[in-house]
Amino acid sequence: MLQIRIQKRFQVIMSFKACITCLNCSLLMAFMLFLQAAVGQQPATTKQSAAAKLVTPSPYNFTSIDQILETNKKALGGKLVTLVAKDGKIIYKSEIGEDFKMETPQPIGTSSKWLTAALVMTFVDNKELSLDDPVAKYIPMFGSYSKSYITIRHCMAEITGIESEQSKVGRLLQKKKFESLEEEVNYYAAHKNIVTQPGKEFFYGDFAYTTLGRVLEVIAKKKTFSKLMQERITKPVGMKKTSFLTDRGAEDPATGAVSTAGDYIRFMTMLLNSGEVNGKKILSKEAIDEMEKVAFSSLPVKGIPKFAKGFTYGLGVWVEESDKNGKSMVISCPGVTGTWPYIDRCRKYACIILTRQLDAEQNQNVFLEIKGEIEKQLQRECN
Repeated sequence: MLQIRIQKRFQVIMSFKACITCLNCSLLMAFMLFLQAAVGQQPATTKQSAAAKLVTPSPYNFTSIDQILETNKKALGGKLVTLVAKDGKIIYKSEIGEDFKMETPQPIGTSSKWLTAALVMTFVDNKELSLDDPVAKYIPMFGSYSKSYITIRHCMAEITGIESEQSKVGRLLQKKKFESLEEEVNYYAAHKNIVTQPGKEFFYGDFAYTTLGRVLEVIAKKKTFSKLMQERITKPVGMKKTSFLTDRGAEDPATGAVSTAGDYIRFMTMLLNSGEVNGKKILSKEAIDEMEKVAFSSLPVKGIPKFAKGFTYGLGVWVEESDKNGKSMVISCPGVTGTWPYIDRCRKYACIILTRQLDAEQNQNVFLEIKGEIEKQLQRECN
């Protein structure tokens, strides 16, 4: 009997110890679960902090530009897009007008010349062409009508010595008569007069860039100007809605591009990035520097748009400002149709103001006011 009692007490004690052990295990498990939950929450807090850093406020305050655009909205035609890009990113965007956005195609007039100049320089980069080649080397008609001294550089700098064109309306009507650049350029080579020696006077017009387009076609043989532009500039740069195609008449390398504000800012961003896009080289830095170099500084000016008074000219672009050493700092290619694209090399940004107007020369003061506000935000003095 005594042995049985001892055995029962032993079982009770062991059962009690087992309960204590289970309780301790339960407490330990609860603590471990609590600890795991606490540790698990830490990465979530870290991620939240990182996400917060990604949405930090912009360092720029462009409300003054919003006010300028709103005040002048009617004068600017009620439909316009303004973009500012820096370091490969859009830092300011304004779209005014329900059906006028940054990817809305719009004729850009003489702002087309910057694109054409860039295309010419791809041929120079590839050693398919020299800026000092005579045009007659590619278009024999230029050797037959006292134009044999005109070079590619003369055409790009608008100093061919050929008489200035007629009115804008007259040019458009005349252009529709031609089915190809070859037909158009050969006709004008035979009928346009040399009024001064090439390189001696500045005439701003269309014929020089029409001629350049035809020269590129001759070099590339069976490819049209618009096809060359697509292959070498618009497609690799990502300008999906930019084209020189036309339903009627010859293509127009001087004024015939249709583009968007978004496409054109991509083009200028490529130029700011030393000619590179997504690791692909479109233009050499040397080619870009050549385009932006002042082609003449003291030549008589026989024909110039109102918006360009006080500017000098490079190869396909206007030079608005230079530093104390003469290096071009602000380069632009405005069009009388309401497009004003420019690059500020000092502050390292590009801007385009694109409006839907037939004649926007009177808007230059508004554009310059916007430019001044951008400079205030970027806070860098340029000499």
